[in-house]
Amino acid sequence: VWEHIVWPLILDSNRQYFTLQEYHIKKDEFIRRHNIQSSSSKLSGGLISLMNKGTLAKNKGLYSIHYRLVPYMRKKIKLEYGHAARETYAN
Repeated sequence: VWEHIVWPLILDSNRQYFTLQEYHIKKDEFIRRHNIQSSSSKLSGGLISLMNKGTLAKNKGLYSIHYRLVPYMRKKIKLEYGHAARETYAN
């Protein structure tokens, strides 16, 4: 979910937040492009997992990335999940 949907959505929109509708559009595009037959509930679970781990936060209908990830967004760096998780949990 992070590498194929959320992070590309952040980079495409060039802002550190997105709406649930934008997420669904990007997710549906990914499912269509990769001809995925499984239910999208697993992908939705991935979004919830990102929130539970602190990589994403939800506030008033907007999902935003952790502030430590913003410099990567500004530089348009392809950020793998493992690196994003380490940045989120770094002290």
